[in-house]
Amino acid sequence: MYSGELEVQAKRKAIAVLQDEINRILNASRELATLPELMMKKDKAGIKNTLEQISTIEEEVENLRRKITREVADVGGLIMNRENLLNTAYTMDEIAGYITGISFKLSNVKITTLKSAKLDTDITKLIELVVDEVYKLNEIIRSLNTNTANAIELAQETQTIEREIDIKYRQATMKLLASSITDTKELLLIKDVIEGIEEMSDKCQRVSDSFILLALSL
Repeated sequence: MYSGELEVQAKRKAIAVLQDEINRILNASRELATLPELMMKKDKAGIKNTLEQISTIEEEVENLRRKITREVADVGGLIMNRENLLNTAYTMDEIAGYITGISFKLSNVKITTLKSAKLDTDITKLIELVVDEVYKLNEIIRSLNTNTANAIELAQETQTIEREIDIKYRQATMKLLASSITDTKELLLIKDVIEGIEEMSDKCQRVSDSFILLALSL
């Protein structure tokens, strides 16, 4: 078998692990999206279960990141752009970490504070958008082995979502600064949640760009 064919096989094997990783991240982001409603309902058991689910998924993502590190190490220099594969896996690991951090901080914000500042809708919308962005990443990686042109088109869609998140992030930040929240702890928690979602979105865009590099190399 030609070395070029071996490289393609090795890449496809690594991409399969990345696909498992992004599937779990999508599940975690969907769990995050249920959190605002659970908080509104004051469903403590539901909130606790959601946080546990997200934490478990983060561990699974970390294990998959270790797996792809071993996979890439095993093939050695066979994959020319192995650094891109590893960077992608590590960035996806960071996305899972953001989901855990956002969910923990959001769950500790008093719902009355969010309502009084009229930020409950803003945060819910930001979370929904970042879930959409992760879903696009899932679609991109599914297209890598079958339709690279479609993968590139989907990557442009993630860019559109990322820009929308940037706009809504700035709007939510200005609303927070103009709010009447006097509790410093609450103010910092909400600020961290909003910033965390925006930073998670940026990481998603980085993964999208990495997927395109992989698409072009297949």
